Amino acid sequence: MIPKAIPLRNEEAFRMAMRHSSAALTPGDSYERLEFFGDSVLGLVVAQYLFEHHPDWDQGLLSKAKSSIVQEAPLAVVALRLGLDAHLELSPSEEATGGRKRASILADVVEACIGAVYLESGLEVARWFVLEQMHEAIMRVRGGDVSPDDFKSKLQEVGQAIWRRSPRYEVAGETGHAHERRFRVVVIFDGETIGEGEGRSKKEAEQAAAKDALEVIERSRSPRDETDRRF
Repeated sequence: MIPKAIPLRNEEAFRMAMRHSSAALTPGDSYERLEFFGDSVLGLVVAQYLFEHHPDWDQGLLSKAKSSIVQEAPLAVVALRLGLDAHLELSPSEEATGGRKRASILADVVEACIGAVYLESGLEVARWFVLEQMHEAIMRVRGGDVSPDDFKSKLQEVGQAIWRRSPRYEVAGETGHAHERRFRVVVIFDGETIGEGEGRSKKEAEQAAAKDALEVIERSRSPRDETDRRF
């Protein structure tokens, strides 16, 4: 059954939007084509919104803001809020390697749903759906956070999406003289350190630690390579 928050009536289109390539019988029987199309619709809607609501922003700032909104982490949060993880069609091997909670797959199916909504009902309904579901990310950008490299915000969103928890940062060490101090920070989930980083300030070190943690999470949720499968 299609979640009520998605303005889509065609059950087959919804199933297609939920079907990962690992579960498809043919190359065209997965969500990939819808995701390709939905990605463009998402970009158009967000770009138009920013253009109309921020006439004082230059091209560079508009581009950064758009990138911040349409990136993987906010889309994965939307997918989990809509309960799309429960509808995913995955192969047994993809399921076993954590595909149902993998942020990249969750982001893909949101874009596929956007594409399906557009094809069924047109741009205005798709626009409403995008702006409704991406409201939190849009408001964050309107509040001044327009950096696509804000790894702390990304980790916060991923942590809430996957574990329903927020990370904790701790200073693990300081080196150097007062005028050239360097900080080492670790990021912790549930008492376990999952990332660390260094920087000339605590904020810079926290960003580095968050980036490291995101890379660790992505590796842990990606399918093992062929070498690993042989052992």
